Amino acid sequence: MKKNMGTTDRIVRTIIALVAVYLYYTGAVSASLGIVLIAVAAIFLLTSLVSFCPLYTIFGLKTCSTAKKNNPGL
Repeated sequence: MKKNMGTTDRIVRTIIALVAVYLYYTGAVSASLGIVLIAVAAIFLLTSLVSFCPLYTIFGLKTCSTAKKNNPGL
């Protein structure tokens, strides 16, 4: 797996996941919506930790910066 998520994307996903978990545990969201929200939060945290999002691959997106290689021969 090649990294396809940048730092900002990872931070935003982590914040969204933490807010979702907070809403669930404070009782602001419950029942089926709460379970779905926790599942999405888990996916966001997992993809943030590994810096890879399968949906980005499908849609051809990449939010991480690519380092330019120094090529002195050219």
